Amino acid sequence: MHKVQGNLLGLKASHKQRLEKLYQRRVGPDQLVSPELARTLCEISREISRQVGLFLDRRGRVFDVFVGDARQITLTGLGRYRAGKTRLRGLRFVHTHLQGEPLSQDDLTDLALLRFDAIVALETSDQGLPGKVSWAHLKPGNDPQDPCQLEDLPSIHQLPQDFGDFIEGLERELAHGWERQHKHTSRRLALLVGVTTSSIDRLQRNMDELKNLAESADFEVVNVVTQRRHQLDPRYVVGSGKLKELYVQCMQQGVELLIFDGELSSSQVKAISQFGDLEVWDRTQLILNIFGRRAHSGAGKVQVELAMLKYTLPRLVMKDDFLSRLTGGIGARGPGETKIEVWQRRIRDRITRLEKELEELSRQRKLRRDRRQKNELPIVSIVGYTNAGKSTLLNYLTDSKVLTEQRMFATLETTTRRLRLPSGRFVLLTDTVGFIRDLPDDLAKAFRATLEELSGADLLIHLLDASDPQHPSHLDAVEQILGELAIDNLPQLIVLNKQDRLSQENREALQAQGRLLISALDGAGMDVLLEQIEQALGPDQGGNQD
Repeated sequence: MHKVQGNLLGLKASHKQRLEKLYQRRVGPDQLVSPELARTLCEISREISRQVGLFLDRRGRVFDVFVGDARQITLTGLGRYRAGKTRLRGLRFVHTHLQGEPLSQDDLTDLALLRFDAIVALETSDQGLPGKVSWAHLKPGNDPQDPCQLEDLPSIHQLPQDFGDFIEGLERELAHGWERQHKHTSRRLALLVGVTTSSIDRLQRNMDELKNLAESADFEVVNVVTQRRHQLDPRYVVGSGKLKELYVQCMQQGVELLIFDGELSSSQVKAISQFGDLEVWDRTQLILNIFGRRAHSGAGKVQVELAMLKYTLPRLVMKDDFLSRLTGGIGARGPGETKIEVWQRRIRDRITRLEKELEELSRQRKLRRDRRQKNELPIVSIVGYTNAGKSTLLNYLTDSKVLTEQRMFATLETTTRRLRLPSGRFVLLTDTVGFIRDLPDDLAKAFRATLEELSGADLLIHLLDASDPQHPSHLDAVEQILGELAIDNLPQLIVLNKQDRLSQENREALQAQGRLLISALDGAGMDVLLEQIEQALGPDQGGNQD
């Protein structure tokens, strides 16, 4: 049985009955709203002194009835109605206004955000009769600043009488416009959001990095939105008004994914996701997604899965309420355990197994390190911020073919090769996973076993991307991580890569600071680098020369 939605407290039984009878009403397929239905809505609305609204589908049937207060109506339960990137929702929303006001900005935002066929506001006179009418629909063009076509009419009788044909044609136009706009790409579209309470310049630098991360995950970034606030909104981060703007922009541009810089709490992810139909990620989830795509070795897959499960476990609460249904049977602890509890228990069990696997992998790495040390070959490890060119340097110096890409986190596993120095002496050269600022704790812990390789190194080559204006802050970020690993006391060579991308002026300025500049792409500066490696290692004590 249909139920009227909204706040029904204080309504007389007769009013509730009249509202429930609205479900039996229909309008003609070409009518936006019939005069008879408009008059009934206005009569009830004036009698109870509250706004009343309803949904009409494409066949003119009443689907839902809502009761609000004197100023607004809260709409709920839209998830069961159709909607898509190129389709309207198949519903028009008709409601009353008691103060003679036209459609508000909130009404127009709901129209764009919820992709209604149309939205109609009926002015309700003191006698309960419909007066002026405001109605609006989305218009083609995908302009997020002006997405709606608004029209004010003096009478209900002047509404269009060919609404069925009109809305079908409009939906085709909107779909064609969306397809023309996005036919050039098959990648998912994302909009990036950054909020700060401090320096907007620093936020902008962070957003540049977030954009690189999103592109590394094969997303196409449609727009980057930044906001400075006195304090972050505890529920929506950016505030409800700004979030409405973001959702409208995403709806108009076909964006499916919002990515926030920083880490969102489980309650924030839930609140922002429930605001509309978009998927919501934070920086941590984006990094985990990249790692999940790039991990190929058994150890890498274990580390990534462990980090993903630890990230997911506290966020299971954001799932739909069907997860709280009671369940029984195999794998459950009887009828008293809920779906979400079963999932949580299975995830915890899996985390325990993966942690044991990592301990075994760590033990095996230690045995390999011990064997290498018995061979008395010095170990030189390349460390640095992600995308600094570490794998390219390893390939150039050892004539290897480790995968290299101009994207963040192309390398997730350590690779070791023998390197012959100019004196004929051999060393082991190791490539490591790239570092990044504010690496998620669970991911850092999961990859700590991989980074244990660094503890046995005789020398660290700290590689920086000289062409990146942020390389001084990258230097500090890597040094901080090395300190957390308790290996910041190892000998280091600071090397600036990608000098081929620098202007002559910038190159000379860095050389004046005593920096060692190289290009792992064309080999510039490699002779000096090899000499400095040899000097830093000191005399060959083992005589491991050819």
